[in-house]
Amino acid sequence: MRLTGDPAPGTMNSSGSGNFLLVPIPEYPLLDCVPNKTVKIVVLGASNVGKTALIVRFLTKRFIGDYEANTGALYSRKVTLEGEEVSLQIQDTPLHYANLHYDNWTCRSIYWADGYVLVFSITDHNSYRTIQPLYQHVRRIHPSGNIPVILVGNKSDLLRARQVPADEGETLAASLGGVYFEVSARENHEGVHAAFLHLCQEVIRALGGGNGEKRRGGLHLARPKSPNMQELKRRFRQVLSSKVKSATTI
Repeated sequence: MRLTGDPAPGTMNSSGSGNFLLVPIPEYPLLDCVPNKTVKIVVLGASNVGKTALIVRFLTKRFIGDYEANTGALYSRKVTLEGEEVSLQIQDTPLHYANLHYDNWTCRSIYWADGYVLVFSITDHNSYRTIQPLYQHVRRIHPSGNIPVILVGNKSDLLRARQVPADEGETLAASLGGVYFEVSARENHEGVHAAFLHLCQEVIRALGGGNGEKRRGGLHLARPKSPNMQELKRRFRQVLSSKVKSATTI
């Protein structure tokens, strides 16, 4: 899969960190030629499992360790998938819930999507236990038909803190009818890319070459402008500024 608008080579700064304050995740212009196919994915999971980090890692190949609170951004990109240009939309979710009673916004996100990334942290067994009821909730909204889904165990770089064995992830994924990916948003872009690519391919197959919007009966989420990028850029500037000040002090 090729992401249109990927940062050009040579955009790394001297510290090795990605200098992409000027290369935010682009959203295709409304007046631009919009691809015929749209792949809509929602990323679901408990708090602090790395949902936003996974999305940003996939779309920019960069890892950012500090984020504002997740407010549920919609990321839009043009991608080339199997030789065809596709509009990829990824919905991040804060998933605020109590006693597994999901809010209306999350329900609409689940209804809107064509494919599902269910995320837990391998260092947090409680986050793993939320996956089965979360999938059941998805099934209540989509009681019939194929549901393209993958299960992602994030933070595989923290093996010493592991609470969820890999075989438990594989068993759960099989019970959901999906594939298990154990990845590290911090250290491995390739693993994250492989997971999202697999789901995109599954969505294309499930849609049968058609546009997912047709089977949704015209229900759409409001499409926000670019995904909290102003906030992300502001935080990047703060981080870079603090590094400069530290270097000056030394």
